[in-house]
Amino acid sequence: MGLLTDLGEGPVALDTSIFIYFIEEHPKYLPLVDPVFEAIGAGELDAVTSSLTLLETLVVPFRFANTVLVDRYEAVLTNSRGVRLIDLDLDFLRAAAHVRAATRAKTPDAIQAAAALAGGCRVLLANDRRFPRIPGLQVLRLDDYLPAGT
Repeated sequence: MGLLTDLGEGPVALDTSIFIYFIEEHPKYLPLVDPVFEAIGAGELDAVTSSLTLLETLVVPFRFANTVLVDRYEAVLTNSRGVRLIDLDLDFLRAAAHVRAATRAKTPDAIQAAAALAGGCRVLLANDRRFPRIPGLQVLRLDDYLPAGT
């Protein structure tokens, strides 16, 4: 089956890399993530990510004073139809700590997984081979959907 089919009806959690591939139009991954963001924009799929994603995506644009890219990331992450940021408040951080304690996940992965669970997601789209297994959350790896030979 295809990626959109495997994502299901949503909401779907998106790891930071998925936004980077989309916004920076990564030639290898854009054909996979573009339909996902089209479905989100059309109201056919809801997406969730943690506010950590905003931090992670802004580092390089800030480093190189790329205000156009900063503005693009902020617009997509804070003003897009169908994209919801989960804030890192005290209760959320406790939930992320529970995920980390139970799975030995690295802090960023635990935060993304906790955001997925807080957002009612059953699927998280990432591209990290080392993303930990989280009970109740299916992690899909973008590389697994690339055509053979790429």
